Amino acid sequence: MIFPNYRTTNLVVALGCAALMAIAVFYFQDYLGLVPCYLCITQRVFVIAAGVICAVAALHNPLRKGQQAYAGLLVICAATGGFFSIKQILLQNLPEDQVPACGPPVDYLFDAFSASDAIGMLLRGDGNCAEVQWQLLGLSMPAWVLIAFILLAGTGLMQFFRKA
Repeated sequence: MIFPNYRTTNLVVALGCAALMAIAVFYFQDYLGLVPCYLCITQRVFVIAAGVICAVAALHNPLRKGQQAYAGLLVICAATGGFFSIKQILLQNLPEDQVPACGPPVDYLFDAFSASDAIGMLLRGDGNCAEVQWQLLGLSMPAWVLIAFILLAGTGLMQFFRKA
């Protein structure tokens, strides 16, 4: 199978990440009125980071070692985002009596706590993260985002090990 060249692949991935964010913000958040929980926001950060890495890689179009560096960053970013997707999937599958309590809104966290404390709370998640607000084909949103992270990691690995 012939894959597009390095630069084109990175451009397509960057545009794909931008499309994921546009869908998340304009469709799910604005149109459907779904409020993202802490772990959803964290996953969005990693989708954005993956898109930025690929956009910079496409613009830079480095030689082999640079290509591998960008690909490695993409894999790390996708794996970390995937970790938070899995964490949310696990929260969503807890028995109701084991779901953690819901926390305050994100803007309150940054007003009331230091940035490091607020970020720590965001990364832990809370009871809001356990609520399944949307499903497609029996999979919740974090499951679909996990699939996206798996595809991103696979693309990064392909880019890392490609010959030319």
